[in-house]
Amino acid sequence: MSRLAEFRKLEQKLAAQLAELESMKGDSGLKAEMEFESKLRALLGEYGFSLQNIITLLDPQAGRRSPLAAVSKSARKARDVKIYKNPNSGELIATKGGNHRQLKEWKTEFGAEVVDSWRTQ
Repeated sequence: MSRLAEFRKLEQKLAAQLAELESMKGDSGLKAEMEFESKLRALLGEYGFSLQNIITLLDPQAGRRSPLAAVSKSARKARDVKIYKNPNSGELIATKGGNHRQLKEWKTEFGAEVVDSWRTQ
């Protein structure tokens, strides 16, 4: 696409957005919301409160909830313990993840597929 065509396309988008903005300025619902917000912020400033203070006042439990309250940590399945036994040395490693130092060393020395075949549990 040429620069001129790109410019014209962006110009049309801008004109459409400006028209939408002008139509929103005339919306009485938006005006009421804006007036409410400005009065609320003025009132909060007058009494030295923040929005978080008001939320805590209205719902004391809200401050304790995490944004992901629906997904609690207890809902996550615990990782299984994997046990690897080195047939050369007889050494055992029990790990829940693949970030174990000795396990990584074995995988670089013997290869990941070979070490995975050593898994006993």
